[in-house]
Amino acid sequence: MRGWSAERVAEAAGARLVETGRGADGPGPKRVVIDSREVRPGDLFVGLPGERVDGGRFAADALGAGAWGVLVDDGWAGVEDPTGAGAVLVASDPLAALQDLANAWRHALGAKVVGVTGSTGKTSTKDLLAAMLAPELRVVATPQNLNTEIGLPLAILRAPEGTEALVLEMAMRGPGQIAELAEIAEPDVGVIVNVGPVHLEKLGTIEDVAAAKAELLQGLRPGALAVVPAGEKLLEPYLRDDLEVVTFGPGGDLSELPPGLELTVGGHEPPAHLRANALAALAAARALGVEPRGRIDVELSAMRGQRTTTPGGVLVIDDCYNANPMSMRAALDDLAGTAPPRDGGRRIAVLGDMLELGPDEVHFHEEIGAHARRRGVDVLVTVGPLARHMGPAFGGETHHAPDAAAAAELVDGLVAAGDVVLIKASRGVGLEAVAQRLTG
Repeated sequence: MRGWSAERVAEAAGARLVETGRGADGPGPKRVVIDSREVRPGDLFVGLPGERVDGGRFAADALGAGAWGVLVDDGWAGVEDPTGAGAVLVASDPLAALQDLANAWRHALGAKVVGVTGSTGKTSTKDLLAAMLAPELRVVATPQNLNTEIGLPLAILRAPEGTEALVLEMAMRGPGQIAELAEIAEPDVGVIVNVGPVHLEKLGTIEDVAAAKAELLQGLRPGALAVVPAGEKLLEPYLRDDLEVVTFGPGGDLSELPPGLELTVGGHEPPAHLRANALAALAAARALGVEPRGRIDVELSAMRGQRTTTPGGVLVIDDCYNANPMSMRAALDDLAGTAPPRDGGRRIAVLGDMLELGPDEVHFHEEIGAHARRRGVDVLVTVGPLARHMGPAFGGETHHAPDAAAAAELVDGLVAAGDVVLIKASRGVGLEAVAQRLTG
């Protein structure tokens, strides 16, 4: 938005321009931030009201740090600017203003937009698609975890002028949230990677999960492309006649990657679940006029399956960003297909609680223990009160730790050269402590 005047920024956000120390026709903001501690000269700081702290109280600090301006609610309209140079924009709802600003920038870019959601694998699918598009298009993909009603607008506003494709991850915790994200992003292509038992604590049933994910389909304009898994009956009621639909996976329109396309992840052959996600990404890439060819090496987002071999000869698979029953099984399948670095090495699974699974949470954890046994895991380390239920169903060598800190100590003393260690749990467990302990 560097080329936008303060008046245009305010108009796009549906805000009032109270002060413009830089002049209404001066250069616009370099980027948008919501944390005053991250403000750099030229930024627009948006003070979002929170449950505990109102971000507007930090508006003066942001202006003092050289912010281009601030966007705050009516209560902070009189904020004092120590520099006398910043713009002050006021809106009754700063979050809605941020979302409106992002939508306006999305249209100003003129880029094609792909929305990606799913119960598991949406981040890796986003990463795969961005890698496929990058050789031919100027592409911006959701960074880190900017996939919520706050994060997605920030992801859009990070896209520089000249961006040709936006690949936006869309997360949800309950009904109506994907619909909100789709209204902001207005995607040209909607990708649903899968439907599985996640957030059941709030949603209740797998059918309700499907309905929440299908809000992305409902948010597509007539003639847009929907990319969905083949044979997913839970999504069939939401496949409108005015959408173009491409299915992927066994029995689908895309069931295998084409000859001449070689995908690697960090230099390694991707596991089976990533190859399935790659089919969804390929369908979206083709919709944007790109036919991926040759070798494409994909860099996955942090804590989504990165592999690191320690100086002591232990292969660590860091997949601890999040977990649910679907992704746990896929990760264990990946572990089963990974040869230990040395003869005699063991396959060790460090698995923590899967959260927000509702009344059947114990059963889901028992199923994962049984799956670990079937997939030939040699040693199981469970972390947290729910994960403890995996142990009896596993039946083999099992260790338990009450929390991530204890698990880091336990696993560090357990592993030996030649082992391969999978680390996975819901985000709230914080199992990155184990990965950091092992990899240093």
